[in-house]
Amino acid sequence: MPDPVKSPTILVIDDDAEIRYSLARVLSSRGYQVTEAASGEQGIAVVKKGPLPELVFLDVRMGGMSGIEALQHIRSANPKQLVILMTAFGTAQTAIEAMKYGAFDYVMKPFDPAKVLALAEKAMKAHADLRAVGDYKPTINIEDYREGIVGSSAVMQDVFKVIGQVTASDVTVMITGESGTGKELVARSIWKHSHRAGKPFIAVNCAAIPDNLIESELFGHEKGSFTGATGQRLGKFELCDGGTIFLDEIGDMALATQTKILRVLQTGEIQRVGGTETIKVDVRILAATNKDLEAMVKAKTFREDLYYRLNVVRIKMPALRERDDDVPQIVDFCLQNLVKQKKSRVSKVAPEAMAVLVRHRWPGNVRELENVIYRSAVVAQGDAILVKDLPAEILGADAAVVAGTAAERAPKSIESGTIGLEPVVPKTTGTSGEAGGASALTLDGALDLVFAQLQAGEPALLARVEREMISRMLAAEGGDEAMAAKRLGITKATLRKKVQRD
Repeated sequence: MPDPVKSPTILVIDDDAEIRYSLARVLSSRGYQVTEAASGEQGIAVVKKGPLPELVFLDVRMGGMSGIEALQHIRSANPKQLVILMTAFGTAQTAIEAMKYGAFDYVMKPFDPAKVLALAEKAMKAHADLRAVGDYKPTINIEDYREGIVGSSAVMQDVFKVIGQVTASDVTVMITGESGTGKELVARSIWKHSHRAGKPFIAVNCAAIPDNLIESELFGHEKGSFTGATGQRLGKFELCDGGTIFLDEIGDMALATQTKILRVLQTGEIQRVGGTETIKVDVRILAATNKDLEAMVKAKTFREDLYYRLNVVRIKMPALRERDDDVPQIVDFCLQNLVKQKKSRVSKVAPEAMAVLVRHRWPGNVRELENVIYRSAVVAQGDAILVKDLPAEILGADAAVVAGTAAERAPKSIESGTIGLEPVVPKTTGTSGEAGGASALTLDGALDLVFAQLQAGEPALLARVEREMISRMLAAEGGDEAMAAKRLGITKATLRKKVQRD
C-alpha cells in the first residue's frame, strides 16, 4: 500500500473522459494521486512543468499527437520516466514501437481494475529500484582484470596462485571443472605469463571435431591421403610450434587419437596423416575437461598413461554457486565490457536485481551469467538493469517480485469488472456499506479455499498441493535438492522419498 503521506503520482493521458475517470478512481482507491491530461500535448506540458509523476498511463490513439509521438517526447525530456501505453489495437507494430521507444509496458483495452493495479504496483517497484540504483558504484576496475578471470573469493585466489606457479615451466596442466566455469581463460592466462607468450596459442575443441577429422586437424595431412585431401595441410601442432596448444574437452577424444597425443608428449614428434616423415615440434600442452577422467580410466575409455602425462598439475575451476560472493564483480565486469564494446549503455544493476543474481544457482556457471547480463542489458530501458529486466527462468521463486501481487489484492472499493468500455460502478454490501469485490488472497484465504475443496470431495488435494510445492521449489532452486528441502522446511531424505513416491 503506497505511503498516504507521500503518495506516488500517476498521470493519465487519454482523450476519452470516461476512461480517465475510471482509471483515476481505480488508482486513487489504492492511494495514488492521479492527475489527468486530455491529449498528448497536454500530457507533455504536465511532465515538463513538473513535478514529475512516478508513472504515466498514455493512450496510443488520440486526436492530435499520437501516443507513440507523446511517448518519444516524454522519454526525451526524462529518460527515466516510466510510461505504460494503453491500446485497443494489439498490433505487432504497436507492441514493437512501444518497446522500441522505451515504454515500461503496454495494456490492452478493455482491462480490469486488478490488472491495472498490478501493473501500477510493478511500475512503482521499478521506480523504487531506479532510485536505489542511483548511488550504485562498480565494484571493480575492468583494467585490473585483463585476464578476464574475475573473482576475489578464497577458491579463486587458490586458482590464481597455481596459475602463477606453473607459468615458469613447461609442465603439462589439466584444468577441470563444469562447463562455463572459464577453463579456457585459465589456459590463456598460463600462456600469457609464460616464456611462450610471444608464440602462438591455439585452442582445439576436441568435442566439436568428428573422430575421422581430428587427426588431420591436429597433425595435418599429405595430398591424396584421403578423399578430399587435394593438397598438403599443416596441423595445429605444426602451426603452434614454439607455442601452447589447448586441448579442450579432451575427455571426448577417441582412443586412437589419444595414442598419438601420448606420442607427442613422450617424443615431441608428429606424423601427418598419410605421411612417412617424422616432424619435431616444440609445443606445450594444456588440457581441459568437464568429465570424470578417473572414472573413464577405470572404464577403459581414456588411456591411463595419457591421463598421468596430462595430469601433472591440476587446476580445478570452482562452479559459480561455490563462489557466489564473486557474482557482483563478474556482473560489473560484463557490463563494463559491453559498454567498452559499445554493445550497451547499461552500466548499473539495481540492488534487488543483484540480490536475485547472487541467489541463483547458475547451472551454466559464468557463461550463463554473462548471457543473462547481455540479455538483460538489451531489454533494460534506462542505464540500469532492474528485476523486471531479468529473464523469467532466472527469477524462479523471485518471479512474484516482478509480477507483483496487486492482481490478488484488488481493493474492496473496486468491482472486478473492466475499464475501457464503461465507467466501473461499485457495488455495496448489505452490512458495512463498503464496496464489494475481489478480496485479498491471504494465507488464511488460501487455506480456506483448500479446506472448502476438501469438504467438496477432493481427498487427493493435499497430496496434489504438496507435490506441486515440491516441484516448484525444485525448479526454483535449479534442481538442488538440499536447498529445496531447506526452503520447504524438510530434510533432503524426506524430499527424495516424496519425489520417488510420486
